Amino acid sequence: MSQPKKAILLVNLGSPDEPTPAAVRRYLKEFLSDRRVVEGTGLRRLFWLAVLNSIVLTLRPKKVAKLYASIWDGDSPLRRILNQQVAALDLALQTDFPDSGVQVFPAMTYGNPGLAKRLKELSDAGYEKILVLPLYPQFSATTTAPIYDQVSAFQAAERNFPEIQVLKDYHDHPLYIKALAESVRQQRANQAVASEQLILSYHGIPQEYADKGDPYQQQCHRTSELLAQSLGLLDTEWQTTFQSRFGPKKWLQPYTDKTLEGLPAKGIKHIDIISPAFSADCLETLEELSIENRDIFNAAGGESYNYIPALNADPAMIRLLVGLVKEQSSSWLTKEN
Repeated sequence: MSQPKKAILLVNLGSPDEPTPAAVRRYLKEFLSDRRVVEGTGLRRLFWLAVLNSIVLTLRPKKVAKLYASIWDGDSPLRRILNQQVAALDLALQTDFPDSGVQVFPAMTYGNPGLAKRLKELSDAGYEKILVLPLYPQFSATTTAPIYDQVSAFQAAERNFPEIQVLKDYHDHPLYIKALAESVRQQRANQAVASEQLILSYHGIPQEYADKGDPYQQQCHRTSELLAQSLGLLDTEWQTTFQSRFGPKKWLQPYTDKTLEGLPAKGIKHIDIISPAFSADCLETLEELSIENRDIFNAAGGESYNYIPALNADPAMIRLLVGLVKEQSSSWLTKEN
């Protein structure tokens, strides 16, 4: 008897197809039209769609396209790194479990390769078991939940569909914390000037969402606490902040840029900064965190600003992914299942 075809989908948020205003506009329209990303019903929903189409999609694409162009190297960093993660995980699983028959594929919630299309392709190709691994360590209704929505929509539209599992989060997984700690230690081992504080900057969400029960804020703080413990840091040697706020609403605080602006006046002029919520470097880390926020810190009197890259396709990241696969689908890795 032949074993069932099995697939693992590594899923990240998404990127425009190219660094042009038209491509960015298409991507932002899909992303910002999602009811999970910008919540609201009735008149509030209609108002947002009017603002999105008349203002946001008119003014932002040109600016954002320039930012993407500055970090584009044949493809967007996020998609390029996702493909590297897929290749590395696939090789690791083939090496450790050569008879499993499991194959790894990339997918994006928005843009290409789209998750919904990928699920349909795998189903049509005869895959009977699919493990969806969102590359968001911390769960949020704005990021991971849309993946659940797309999986549910796919199943609702199909008469017969594969068995699908979705990983909810891994914010406190020992291998995740270990990988982050190794990354920080490696960076600090090569520094000429010792860091006075580690800033853990997470992508923000509106405070309103957290107040309504989104666990993201709590999970971010838990990740920070575990990482600080692993590194043996004192309470004064680290802090959690939130970046990338959008629009006039109050977002999770403290804000990263405001925090960085105020640190030198407090005598903290040498810092390391890491963004644990990002599994791959992207516009928000390579441009906003590594460049914009560096300029803010230096302009305020900072002297040493060290951005610690995302885990990307680092061996520690791949070990984490292998561990997650084994925990979620250990039976898939045997020839008989």
